Amino acid sequence: MKIVFLEPLGLKPDMIEEACAGLKRQGHEVVVYPDRNENLDELIRRAHDAEVVVESNIPLRKDFLDACPRLKMLSIAFTGLDHIDMEECARRGIVVKNAAGYSTQAVAELAIALMVDVYRKVLENDRITRECQRKGLMPGREIGGKTLGIIGMGNIGQRVARIANAYGCKVLVWNRTPKTVEGVTFVDKETLLKESDIVTLHIALNSETRDFITEKELKLMKPSAILINTARGPVVNEQALADALKQGVISGAATDVYGTEPPLKPTHPLFGAPNLVMLPHIGFATEEAFLLRLGIVVKNIEDRSKM
Repeated sequence: MKIVFLEPLGLKPDMIEEACAGLKRQGHEVVVYPDRNENLDELIRRAHDAEVVVESNIPLRKDFLDACPRLKMLSIAFTGLDHIDMEECARRGIVVKNAAGYSTQAVAELAIALMVDVYRKVLENDRITRECQRKGLMPGREIGGKTLGIIGMGNIGQRVARIANAYGCKVLVWNRTPKTVEGVTFVDKETLLKESDIVTLHIALNSETRDFITEKELKLMKPSAILINTARGPVVNEQALADALKQGVISGAATDVYGTEPPLKPTHPLFGAPNLVMLPHIGFATEEAFLLRLGIVVKNIEDRSKM
């Protein structure tokens, strides 16, 4: 079986080679490309004769699948699968496995960090200090004692809830299906938006959650509230968020995800919005998470090879 890593997954290629030692001993061929290249022709050149392809979040559609007739499995080093043509894979009998859970701690920690940044104006005060000004901005706010609304109670949402409890927050939760989670109160979406000081998003992207937060939802929030999005970009209507920040509908926001992957175009609506922290989709990107997802990716392949 030929296994092709289309990219090094943020690691040194020799680390991937070492992790795949067991597969090699079983007689499988492992090819690791040392760079990330999203050009379709190059992707096809790399993968055209592969039976297993490994990648993170490069879109793989029908044109790629057409050029890879031997493909039996996609081992995706990512949690979401909306960049994969799942219907076409199902039609062709191609197994698709993701790396569920690898970035739970990383994303949860970043969500909390963004709350602190928006509340305490960390980036803005850094700029002021470097400009040799004596005083910073107006006093910030504390997370402790606030009402934190978590939309989505999967692994990441539950991890955020535990951290928030340690801060002394009251935690409200909306989830599509009921769950039993200690230290939180489940409420409907409208109640969560109206009562929360901080709203943080941790839901998957699908037909039901696209534009989950629009002008209507933002107007339900407190004028002093902030919105954090480390989930998926299209969950929030970006133009509506930009308008809400400009008009003072909410007091601030932070996002690590967008409708399209960074780099963003200069005309992106969020660039003109005040009181907004923007990061280039780094929630999953920690050394610990990268090593964990490599282990998951390899195990998924090993499990498939035994079938």
